[in-house]
Amino acid sequence: MGVRFPSLALRNSMFKFKLVFLLFGYLLLTTCYLLFLSGCATAPYVLPTKPKVAMPGIYHRVEKGQTLWRISKIYSVDLDEIARINRIPDATSIEPGQLIFIPSVQRKQYLPGQSSAEDFSWPLRGRVIASFGQTFNDMINKGINIQSVKSQDIIASRSGKVIFYGSNLDNFGKTVIIEHSDGFSTVYARNSEVFVKIGDYVQRGTVIAKVGSSDRDKNTYLHFEIRKGYIPQNPYFYLPR
Repeated sequence: MGVRFPSLALRNSMFKFKLVFLLFGYLLLTTCYLLFLSGCATAPYVLPTKPKVAMPGIYHRVEKGQTLWRISKIYSVDLDEIARINRIPDATSIEPGQLIFIPSVQRKQYLPGQSSAEDFSWPLRGRVIASFGQTFNDMINKGINIQSVKSQDIIASRSGKVIFYGSNLDNFGKTVIIEHSDGFSTVYARNSEVFVKIGDYVQRGTVIAKVGSSDRDKNTYLHFEIRKGYIPQNPYFYLPR
């Protein structure tokens, strides 16, 4: 017996079935590939304009060199409240041009460019080698450590009265504390020389000491703190950038 071949009609049907099957498979693979690519793609970054806050208040546009402390003083609003509402963990995250919401203010009471003698200034210029809250020399840093060269001048960050001078603080060496008029104080530690005494009133920018080191740590840097009452504050909220 000879081998029977399928009829022409049957062969055409089988060919069409295979063609449809191949096309379906191609479309399925293409769809899966496109979905894979879309999942790997990064969504375009959109610059934030201003925080959305559902409460009375206004928006303030940050100026160059402006600190969160200065903004809070301008509007007489608590600094911590501004930081909390705007979700600002650190003042280093604010930039010129950024919009910050100021709660409980009905109208703008501010002239651009205005400053105040109550502003804090940097006690010296240098690289910050340990920030607020970091562990440094096995201790939690309650201020910032500013690297410097030995005997560099240290200036008063803000006007006030010298309320402490001593050299018996562990790891701080010669230390000066200046009290300011509104419950704040500034701490200057690890000095090699000190030019003020308890009871002196000093103006902001006055040279009060020179940078040194301590017996425990020979590195040369200034340990600087800003305190509100007895509570250390993050200096970045108060110092201009």
